[in-house]
Amino acid sequence: MILTVDIGNTNIVLGGVEGEQIVFEARLRTDATKTSDEYCVDLKSILDVYQVRVVDIEGAIIGSVVPQVLNSFQTAIKKLTGKLSLVVGPGLKTGLNIKVENPSQTGADLVVGCVAALREHKPPLIVVDMGTATTMVVLDKTGAMIGGCICPGVKISVDALTERTALLPGLQLDQPKYAIGKNTIECMRSGIMLGNACMLDGMVQRMEEELGEKTTVIATGGIAKFVIPMCRTPIVYDKDLLVKGLAALYRDNKRR
Repeated sequence: MILTVDIGNTNIVLGGVEGEQIVFEARLRTDATKTSDEYCVDLKSILDVYQVRVVDIEGAIIGSVVPQVLNSFQTAIKKLTGKLSLVVGPGLKTGLNIKVENPSQTGADLVVGCVAALREHKPPLIVVDMGTATTMVVLDKTGAMIGGCICPGVKISVDALTERTALLPGLQLDQPKYAIGKNTIECMRSGIMLGNACMLDGMVQRMEEELGEKTTVIATGGIAKFVIPMCRTPIVYDKDLLVKGLAALYRDNKRR
């Protein structure tokens, strides 16, 4: 079994992949103050919950946008399994043609999402990841990454609105019934949830205009499943996109 680890700013998503099958998927809260021993205990507990034996882990691969957590988690895996992890970054072959100004600054999560999307869909593509931030990456008809955009995520918007505005209450991520809210909660829900859906629709339209052709839009991330149903643009939701991309990169690099 391959252990995949996607370290994001808010959550760490763990996946166990056997062949083409995802055996389990679990989440930990990202905590830069945790030691490798603490992450080792967390990892062992998750494997126990899903009845996965440590000896069944043949290897691991990590994609991280939080450098200070990467080292701790990599050490935790080594302590638990005795194996070194592959890390998405310089030195790892991805097969992705990155045509941006500073390819080395491209986030590991963006690379992994694009690799996975290209394995299942024909370009041109727009790959959307709705997590702490909402990222949109454009792949042209040759499959090259040519750029994209980064927007504040839904949760960031909710937190900023409720923390900085004393009279506004907390908000659940429910779909608004109307664009025109009739009370404070409805107005916030419309602005944040429907507003993000309209942002995706508008950005896809403008990106396609600049690209000069229609695209297939793929979305992943925990927030995406709440927002996509409100979009007018056809969007394919794939909650396992990054797990599949990490597993594919592991297999490709091990073969090499």
